[in-house]
Parts: sequence; C-alpha cells; structure tokens
Amino acid sequence: MTVKTLILAAGQGTRMRSAMPKVLHKVANRSLLQHVYDTSQSIDNNEVIIIYGHGGEQVKQALAALDAQWIEQKQQLGTGHAVLQADSLLNNDDTVLILYGDVPLLSKESITGLLQHVSAHSMALLTVNLDDPSGYGRIVRDSAGNVIRIVEHKDATDQEHQIKEVNTGILAAKGDKLKAWIAQLDNSNAQQEFYLTDVIEMAVNEGIEVKTSQPECPDEVMGVNNRKQLSYLERVYQNLQADKLMAAGVTLLDPARVDCRGGFDALGQDISVDINVIFEGNNSIGNNVKIGANTLINNSIIADDVEILANCIIDNASIGAGSRIGPFARLRPQAELAEQVHIGNFVEIKKATVAQGSKINHLSYIGDASIGSKVNIGAGTITCNYDGVNKFRTVIEDGAFIGSDTQLIAPVTVGKNATIGAGATITKDAPASQLTLSRAKQLSIKNWQRPVKKES
Repeated sequence: MTVKTLILAAGQGTRMRSAMPKVLHKVANRSLLQHVYDTSQSIDNNEVIIIYGHGGEQVKQALAALDAQWIEQKQQLGTGHAVLQADSLLNNDDTVLILYGDVPLLSKESITGLLQHVSAHSMALLTVNLDDPSGYGRIVRDSAGNVIRIVEHKDATDQEHQIKEVNTGILAAKGDKLKAWIAQLDNSNAQQEFYLTDVIEMAVNEGIEVKTSQPECPDEVMGVNNRKQLSYLERVYQNLQADKLMAAGVTLLDPARVDCRGGFDALGQDISVDINVIFEGNNSIGNNVKIGANTLINNSIIADDVEILANCIIDNASIGAGSRIGPFARLRPQAELAEQVHIGNFVEIKKATVAQGSKINHLSYIGDASIGSKVNIGAGTITCNYDGVNKFRTVIEDGAFIGSDTQLIAPVTVGKNATIGAGATITKDAPASQLTLSRAKQLSIKNWQRPVKKES
C-alpha cells in the first residue's frame, strides 16, 4: 500500500494573535507542523505533501529540511479546496491520508488503526466522543449505527447538537474515490467554504462504507487555535514524556515539573531527577545519575555515577563516570570531562578537555584548553583565549597546581607538576615541576593617611 499523506497547513491562525504562522508555534520546542510530519514519517511507504498558505514562504524556510512536496493554497476556501490543490499528485490506487498541521499529538497507533479500514469498498474516519462537542461537526448515524453524513455545528439542528460523537477531520480513502468526491464539492453552507466533510455523504450515496475508529485519548486530536490550547497541549505532551521516563525506571521527584523537549539515545538504571529539569535534544544518561533542580541538559552524554547539583547548564557536553558538577556550573559545547572530574560553582567550561581526577571548583573560566589529569585549578582562574580577533589554546599538563586568581594568556603551556602562584599572569610557558610567579613586590607605607573629604 502506497500512502500519500496530505498535511493541511494553510490556516492563518488569527486567534493566536501572532505574526508567525500558526503551524510554526511550538510544543516541546518543535513546531506543530514538525510534530505532524514526524509522526507521518513512521508510516511505511509514505509520501508527504504539505498544503501551505498563510505565511507560506516563512513556513517553507523554517522547515526546508522536511522531505515533502509543498503546494500553495493561494486562497483559503476550506479544507476541501485545500485537498483539491494536490489532485494532480494523487494516483488512483494511492491510500490518501488527511492530517492537519495544527494537530500535533496524533499517535502512530491511531493512524495505523485508521489506515486498516481503507479498501476499494470503504473509507476511514477518525472520530471522538466529547462531553462538550460545541463547535465541532457531528457524526450522524442511521438506526443501524452506520455513518451517513457529517453536519457542521453552524448547520446542525437542535437535535443534531445533542450528538456527542464529533468529526476530527482526519480521514483516509482511496485516491480515485477521493479525487472524484473533491471535484463535486460546493460551498452552499453557512461558511461558504468547500467542506472536506461533505465527502462522507458522497461516499455513503455510492455505497462506500464509512468505517470509524477513535484515538486512545481525545487530546490526540485536539487542534491549536489560541495560546491557551497551545499551553494545554504542552502540558499533555510533557505528562506523556514523564510517564515514559518513569516507565523506563527514572525517578522524577515531581513529574509535573520536568520538561522533556527531545529524546534519549540511552537511559540507565536508577536515575534521579529533581524539579524544574529540562531535557532538550538527544541525551544519553548512564546508571546511578543524580540531576539537581533547575538544570538544563541539551544534547549531552552523562556517564555512570555522575552527580549534577542544582542550577547547572549542560550543553553539548560529555561528562565522565563518577564526576560531580555544580551547583551553578555551565558546560558549553565541546566540553569533554573524563572520569572523577569536579566542576564547582560558577565555573564555565567551553571547548575544553579535562582529564581524569582534575578539579575546577570555584569561579573560573576554562575555554579552548586541554587540562591533564589530577590538575587542581584555584578559584578565579581564567584562560585568556581571545585576543579580539583569534582564539588560542591553553595546555595544562598532568598534576599541575594553578593558584587562585591566575590569568593564563594563551597560547601557553603549563608543564607537568608545575605550580603557579596565586595572583599570577602567565604569558610564557611555565616549566614542569617548578614554581612560577608573576607578582608586583608588596609594599607597606608608614604614616600613610586616608584622604579626608574637604568641608564645603
């Protein structure tokens, strides 16, 4: 079976009150349209066609990497008119699946269940039962329970308004049937639009059975029309991610206060995550890892037995086994820490390697550097890596001791087991196993008096 997925993404989204097209607004740091596309990619033998309109060029530029055909709907005349724009790309034997670019949480399981109902003699429709169906098209059935048509809310009678089963707009049908039905649509309705839902009655009139299925959770088919709905779906999505993490054995001290905006390449056992932790990108986390409150972890590798204390940022970094980070530490891209490394409060590491057993515990910036094993770097140390035009590397070899408030003016090398006295400014290579100092002579002036403010 060849599937052609049409993602309808042309709506303006005026209730979002935004200059940005609605489908580019984000849930879990991915656009609504990206969510729909990613789910559609899980379907075998599937080609994706995106029908765009409002803010179209902006949408195409933002999502240019998508493997999809783009078709512009220059006039937004309804969902049926949107599908008509793709008519020339649909083959008679295709199974055509209709999705919506502002419905981000539809699951693969709901889609595959829907597609199973499509044949030469049947089409598939996804419906849902709502306690308050206001605003939705109602599913009208005959006395035998067969679907006979869909009536939009504004066109429904008082009796039809009592129906709880509603249309999600998500359907699938054979290409030849759908193309024929779309060509017959008219706009004689309250909205003066070409409704895709009218094909249901056409199918029934031709003797094509309309088979329905429902998602496991109604939130799967909830669309986004305003900021409140966007924030609601963010929470729905995050609750799902929290459930998955806990099912994988992760302890979340408060599942409602952990956000997962990406995925995991690996998850070990006995991971503990405190409140307000954010995961972004793809991370790998080992066994017995503790992550403190208010921490952001993005595209990073964290080995076994690592402890990350509160208020840290770990961004495109790797942390070796048994290391301790924070609190208030920042590991920037290409920070690579070996085993048993200690990075303390208000320490920033950027594009630097730190070998086994080294410690940088207080108030330091280590950028563009290679730090050996069992190095101790004192508080206030800075690798001065930038001259205003170019960046240079600092090398600190095994066993070196760097005194507090030291500036290392790169390019510079501190030799093995060297000691740098506190308050030094190092502009030349420091020899191995020697003490290197750079200080002005200390003076004390007798009989010195502080200035006194003159009377006006």
